[in-house]
Amino acid sequence: MISRIEAALRRGTPIRFGDVWRAGLGGLLGIAVTGALARMFMGGDALAEPLLVAPLGASAVLLFAVPASPLTQPRAVIGGSILSALVGVTCAMFVPEPLLAASLAVAVSIALMSLLGCLHPPGGAVALTAVIGGASVTDLGYGFAFVPVGLGAVLLVASAVVFNTLVGRSYPHRVKPPASPHATADPVPDERIGYRPADLDKALAQYGELLDVSREDLDALFRQVELQTHKRIHSQILCGEIMSRDVITLDAHQSA
Repeated sequence: MISRIEAALRRGTPIRFGDVWRAGLGGLLGIAVTGALARMFMGGDALAEPLLVAPLGASAVLLFAVPASPLTQPRAVIGGSILSALVGVTCAMFVPEPLLAASLAVAVSIALMSLLGCLHPPGGAVALTAVIGGASVTDLGYGFAFVPVGLGAVLLVASAVVFNTLVGRSYPHRVKPPASPHATADPVPDERIGYRPADLDKALAQYGELLDVSREDLDALFRQVELQTHKRIHSQILCGEIMSRDVITLDAHQSA
């Protein structure tokens, strides 16, 4: 049964089944630890008080399923959440029409998070919650941005740092520069051939879309693809791999 489920999952986006279990376990522990610590710090019931807000669930998905994403780094999670909460509270205070306030809160949050380099998708949900969350949210005023939103984001990020480190994943994510096998200051061999950094920058500019992957990760991935391609092309080549199989033949009685 498990093998069938794994096969079904792999028909779509390639995924390692171990990553699924790590992400689920991380989400379980992350939310549990965040709620427990919030209750310990603030007192009361983490669910009733509202020390846990719904957007933290979306943040947990990103933190434990795709910890390498630029959208899940500490600056994005903490900064984007607090900023969006401040925007949402402001819109709720000064825009009397709820639908307009909710729309403005999400739109302004997206714009500011993008400009300040802390884009975090659940931030849109935080801004919306600040507008439509009811009396339990509006009574907190701007304090909502710091407790529960800021506190929850900090605790969840701390949980993600510990958990991802324990399971062998890099978080906060950093791309390690390749070490030179010759112990010199020269570029490593795979950077001396193939494309140059300027080529990647030009390709990204022409692509014209915001990608949920850092430039450094793209560069590291493309270097590996390039290396594997060189190995495939320049390794042992058999005649059967390059000779035509659709051979045209003529006998002595046929003309060309």
